[in-house]
Amino acid sequence: MRVTRAVITAAGEKQRHLPLQTLVDRDGQTRALLALLVGSAVEAGIEEVCVVVCPGDQAAYARALNDLAGRVTFVEQAHPRGYGDAVLRAASFVGQAPFLHLIGDHIFISASDTTCVQQVMGAASAQECAVSAVVATRESMLPRFGAIGGRRLAGTSDLFEIERVLEKPTPTEAEQSLVVPGLRAGHYLCFSGLHVLTPAVMDLLARDAATLPADATIELSPALDRLARQERYLALEMDGLRYAVDTRYGLMMAQLALALSGCDRAEVLAEICTLLAERELIRSAERAS
Repeated sequence: MRVTRAVITAAGEKQRHLPLQTLVDRDGQTRALLALLVGSAVEAGIEEVCVVVCPGDQAAYARALNDLAGRVTFVEQAHPRGYGDAVLRAASFVGQAPFLHLIGDHIFISASDTTCVQQVMGAASAQECAVSAVVATRESMLPRFGAIGGRRLAGTSDLFEIERVLEKPTPTEAEQSLVVPGLRAGHYLCFSGLHVLTPAVMDLLARDAATLPADATIELSPALDRLARQERYLALEMDGLRYAVDTRYGLMMAQLALALSGCDRAEVLAEICTLLAERELIRSAERAS
């Protein structure tokens, strides 16, 4: 499976500012989050990228991309009808080809020399099917993510045959439908916002758009659940982590993770140690007074 196109969703009404936030990357360069995402796709072999945006955001996003802007096509989601509808806005761009999909408010940091995007694209190419990146996630965090249930692919340590997909399941739902044999107790495989999907997903989303009421929200997870029932669909437990910048302190945690995995690691660690020591001195002085 050869994947040359990517879709990045960045049209969430409450998160539309996040792709413009700047971070210092692992090489010490200051870049917008959107530029980091597009750059990671291009580094993995993607030739063209579609970014789904709110009306009026195109100009600001193009400026944030700098020299990467020439690789990007912008598509507007005119009405906030949900995550699945945002992906569906890129149907004409994707055509009948598989595509990489990333969400615009996550950072992916690999624990190896192969980036998280490269890991997922490599698995999709080798297995010739859709592959979603997952991370073993504590039960307490289920309300924030879509999660999968299935079984480990024979002969592998990091691939799973997806049988069910649920969006933000309750602990009871997860225990009933999403337990994966061999996973640590109290943990579930949750999406990281990084997928290689087949064009069948667009057909499923289009069916939802045609049949649901005009004011209904179209989500991606129900379409992925049906995808798992009609074609081979795998999950990859990627060698790395995802950092959601839309959470409280999310941007700070993403920046720390980037810094601690990059060229300025020693300097950042020294600054953190200095900060902690200074805070402890202040507390000691307050206790003594």
